[in-house]
Order: sequence, then structure tokens, then C-alpha cells
Amino acid sequence: MIEIQILTPIPAIAGSVLAESILGRAREAGLIKIEAVDLRRWTSDRHRTVDDAPYGGGPGMIMKIAPIAAALAELRRPESKVIFLTPQGRSLRQSIVRELSREQHLILLCGHYEGIDQRVIDHLVDEEISIGDYILTNGVLGALVLSDAIARLIPGVLGDDQSAVSESFEKELLDHPHYTRPEDFNGWIVPPVLLSGNHGAIASWRAERALEATQKNRPDLLK
Repeated sequence: MIEIQILTPIPAIAGSVLAESILGRAREAGLIKIEAVDLRRWTSDRHRTVDDAPYGGGPGMIMKIAPIAAALAELRRPESKVIFLTPQGRSLRQSIVRELSREQHLILLCGHYEGIDQRVIDHLVDEEISIGDYILTNGVLGALVLSDAIARLIPGVLGDDQSAVSESFEKELLDHPHYTRPEDFNGWIVPPVLLSGNHGAIASWRAERALEATQKNRPDLLK
């Protein structure tokens, strides 16, 4: 069973997401262990400070190395992998999610404020990952995205494990179109092949539509 610890000074942000829906049920069933860990536990001052002004001046505050180093010293195990969520990291793709789902213990370090002391990245982090080319108010949101993507690949987490291998990006293609009842809505008709009962024809149609969708919307995936 994989264990994920989200290390952040604002753990409450993760609470409702981890408690609800598929993630919540997976945790209750013991299929995956995910928790948000309060970085402020490893502070020593009265105000539980995790940030300070940057050397050299400039706007914003910088996350301090001391609380992070202390937290990782306690949480890290021989099998642990520490990931820092940052725009400078490797762009997250489904292949990376599959790779991480095979780890035993992930510590997801969340960025906050203006940045983080570079010595954390240089000496304490195993990998940096970005969930996209944009900036969020805090790294917990990125850590939750990564955790959710990983959880879906754990056997038993989804109601149908086949769902995890038949969706967008699993074969470097976007997903094919989906339809459900009613068959006719305002004259908009479900493709007849999906009603034919011919599973071979349906599989071929879905493969063709997936390729068409990828060529139209994400041609970069075909490279």
C-alpha cells in the first residue's frame, strides 16, 4: 500500500478533499494512506513561523529551511521519495503518475509564499514536479491533484479497475467520446455503432475517434 504525506503549513486546505468521494472511500477501506501533515509542528518559536524575509531584499516571504529539514528528518524513511511541487519541476504526465504509483512512501512538500529556500531543493528534495504552467496560491492544491491521480491507479480504488487504463493519456491519446441514455435528445443522435452490439466495430470506432480527438486538440501527444 502506498503512503502519501502532504507536508504543508496549512493542512486544513486538504481536509475536505481527502475525506470525500473516491479518495475518502479509498482511505476508509485501507487501500491508500494519505494525510496532510502540519509543517508548523517542527517550529520552535512562539508564533510557529515557517517563513522569513529573503536575503538580498525583494517582495514576499520565503519558506525557511530549518522546519522543513526537521520535518523530513523525522518523516523520511529508507523507501521515501520527497517531491517538491513547483512550476520549475518536471511537467506532470500520466507516465509519471504511473511511475510514482509504484512508490511505497511519498512526501509531497508544498510551496507557499514567494518561494522556498534553495537549499531545500539542492539538498533535501528528490524530485521537483509541476502540474502545469501557471501559478497557484499554495502548493497543497498541486499536491492534491498529484495524490488523486496516483490514487486512481491503485487496485480497488475505482469501482472498475479497467477505468484507469482506458482513459485519456493512458495510451498517449485523448479519450474517445462517451454517450448514455436517451438515445435521441433534441434530434441529437447517439452514433448507431454504439447500439449495434458489435464489440469489434465499437472498439474500432472508439480507437478512431480517440485518434481524431488527439489530432485535433493535442497533436503534440502524437509526436
